[in-house]
Amino acid sequence: MSNKKHTPRRGGRLKQIWQVFTVTVRNDRMSLLWILLALVLPIAAGIALALLLSRHSVLGIVLWVLFGVLTGVLLALIVLGRRAEAMAYSRIEGQPGAVGAVLRTELQRSWQGSEMPVAVNARTKDAVYRMVGRPGAVLIGEGDPHRLQRLFDEEQVRIRRVVPNVTVHRIVVGDGEDGTVRLRRVSRQLARLKPVLTKAEVAAVNDRLISLERTTGPGIPKGMDPNRLRPSHKGLR
Repeated sequence: MSNKKHTPRRGGRLKQIWQVFTVTVRNDRMSLLWILLALVLPIAAGIALALLLSRHSVLGIVLWVLFGVLTGVLLALIVLGRRAEAMAYSRIEGQPGAVGAVLRTELQRSWQGSEMPVAVNARTKDAVYRMVGRPGAVLIGEGDPHRLQRLFDEEQVRIRRVVPNVTVHRIVVGDGEDGTVRLRRVSRQLARLKPVLTKAEVAAVNDRLISLERTTGPGIPKGMDPNRLRPSHKGLR
């Protein structure tokens, strides 16, 4: 019974890795070179160490080679994951709702909020998303940095009305110039923020902001559904 349960899972996992590999290599030709280097170099190092340190021991040679193979496979998977992730981000970067697709992953970790924007300019599609975590409230904007300032200011005023003592951070997603943050680096930027709230305070602040949204929630124009944008390996199929 246990074999029947575990075998499909292993097969499904290997199939998923192969699908990610084929799609990534097809869309990013340089990724194949990096993956091969990550795989081959540790194996070569393991063989070299085996010949240098354990040339008179069969067991030592086997262990060094095995170490090199396992290290190579691990590094190759890490490189594959990063290249696939970078390609996925590049495919949705700049599209309306792309930030919401990234926040979906963050909201499964230590942040609370919604993957839907809390403020939207229906004409320009500029949007501001809000998250609450231990660093406080974070407003993340996608669109023109100058036009976003008004949306940021309006949303910050709304936040101050219900939680006046909570720190409010601003992040503008863009091309990485003029203070903006690339889409793929949003998670890293969030991780750099200094925690100031406890988990209980995070939940309380988020509940109060949700209550605010129930009375003054913005309408979301067409084309702003982040559920259709997934920066994940499944979205590369």
